[in-house]
Amino acid sequence: MSLRELVVLGTASQVPTRQRNHNGYVLLWDGEGILFDPGEGTQRQMLHTSVAAHDLTRICLTHFHGDHTLGLPGVIQHMSLDGVPHEVTAHFPASGRAYFERLRHATPFHDTVALREAPITAPGVIAGGGSGAELPFTLEARRLSHRIEAFGYRLTEPDARRMLPDRLAAHGIGGPDVGRLQRDGELRGVRLADVSEPRVGQRFAFVMDTRLCDGVYELADGCDMLVIESTFLHADAELAEVAGHLTAYQAGRVAAESGVRHLVLTHFSQRYQDTELFAAEAREAGFEGELTAARDLMRIPVPKRRR
Repeated sequence: MSLRELVVLGTASQVPTRQRNHNGYVLLWDGEGILFDPGEGTQRQMLHTSVAAHDLTRICLTHFHGDHTLGLPGVIQHMSLDGVPHEVTAHFPASGRAYFERLRHATPFHDTVALREAPITAPGVIAGGGSGAELPFTLEARRLSHRIEAFGYRLTEPDARRMLPDRLAAHGIGGPDVGRLQRDGELRGVRLADVSEPRVGQRFAFVMDTRLCDGVYELADGCDMLVIESTFLHADAELAEVAGHLTAYQAGRVAAESGVRHLVLTHFSQRYQDTELFAAEAREAGFEGELTAARDLMRIPVPKRRR
């Protein structure tokens, strides 16, 4: 059975606390392991969640502030130490390439990992989705509004069709003929639509440090799971705007207006102790779907497919 879940490595913002490690999130999606924004302590948090260096196939950095990137050197060196055999692709804002190079080679080590740099120069599809694409999904980047250049990420699985065994049996179709029907769209007068139903592809979005902007809504639209920063509570909305961050109320409003199924709030300022206040505020904003105020080391399944 395929595995699709979010592993939360850390939920702090600029300063870690006794309960919250710096940022870090791994999206396990079938055979892919996408590491988002590895802050300090990411290696250790991976140990606590049993996420191995070999599980990582892709690294996505939203921007180059330290709480989102200072764990990168250790992760890369760990991949070399463990002899990760496959290529790992790193996506990051092209404007921060010099910072990436400094992090990549922060200290001397026996560098064996096949790390492919894929700097983002403009919003759009950055992986998969083309003819002969190697991925079963598209990965997109959208520009956010922070104090430095930042991008959010959106993973979209293409729509497909779910085969219905009872209808296949009624038409006498089985074995290799099922594959032929899926490939050709028709077999012996039986159309694919006669023995299947639409299967909506799943959608996941990752939104970190940003003010409200078009990119936030573009990323969140129709998502099965939205992981989004909610650094401040709404009483500090003015401070959030100046600092280039969202409040929990704003995150809840975005999720409600965008049809999100599962909202995951994270990236909490050290000024707040009770993260359930963030969940309550998102509810006040009108979000009625599944809601999680993330805690370090949580594993959160991506919602099952829509029917």
